[in-house]
Amino acid sequence: MRKHQASLIVGLTGGIGSGKSRAAELFQGQGVDVIDTDQIAHTLTQPGGVAIEPIRQTFGESFFLQNDILDRAALRKLVFANTQAKQQLESILHPLIYQETLHRIPTIRSDYGILVVPLLLETHDYRGTINRVLVIDCSEELQISRTMARSKVSKGEVQAIMATQLRRKERLDIADDVIQNDSDLHYLAKQVKLLHSKYTALATCATD
Repeated sequence: MRKHQASLIVGLTGGIGSGKSRAAELFQGQGVDVIDTDQIAHTLTQPGGVAIEPIRQTFGESFFLQNDILDRAALRKLVFANTQAKQQLESILHPLIYQETLHRIPTIRSDYGILVVPLLLETHDYRGTINRVLVIDCSEELQISRTMARSKVSKGEVQAIMATQLRRKERLDIADDVIQNDSDLHYLAKQVKLLHSKYTALATCATD
């Protein structure tokens, strides 16, 4: 096992519903250490998490169930429908997520690491922590249908969230690498394997 910090950090991002989590899981299947900021957010919003009290103060008791459990479905529905509420939630969570991410990066022990940040290109916080930008891409129609099925929200609600993110072309223009996720899992896995080989070689060169 490696005892030193990874020499290459890849920032994985993409629009809502593009398949970021599935791609990250496939990289993990290749033995790559993955830091997922959505998972960090989930931990921060567990009962007793440091984000719970600021969320309560901002959104009120109506978004909490028994035993201090956050009503994630209700809050998710609110932020999908209300851009201001989305910005308020992000102002609470993003600084906490960023600090935890910085704490975790030195623990990566694979040749390279994957950092999953949905709003990587919309913010500048993580630019100094990554070496390459990997965009998971699919058609906007697929983004909408996948998110509607996953989160049980309306087309209009998904479109409102998409309107707050970079346009597809802008993401692709910034990307160092792109994975197309318009097809099936087999095709996605094939692309991940190819990039895994590329990133491993780049990490090896960086340490030579």
